[in-house]
Amino acid sequence: MIRSELIQKISEENPHLFQRDVERIVNTVFEEIIDAMARGDRVELRGFGAFSVKKRDSRQGRNPRTGETVSVEEKHVPFFKTGKLLRERLNGIAE
Repeated sequence: MIRSELIQKISEENPHLFQRDVERIVNTVFEEIIDAMARGDRVELRGFGAFSVKKRDSRQGRNPRTGETVSVEEKHVPFFKTGKLLRERLNGIAE
């Protein structure tokens, strides 16, 4: 599902809301998650999962084409850990 499909689905299930308002709400939620992660904060959505940022140390890597050793700089990467409810639903354990 992409962002526009999510907005469309929420709009259909909530006919009392204008689509532009739903779009603004969805965009605000995503922006807040992104801003929190950019600050290094963890974002937890109960039953769904938690977004966090992990630090990858610098290391020596190899260019796969030439085999030459290259330096890979330290970087921060997004990480998502599924919540218990989501894991159970994916594995067919419904409540």
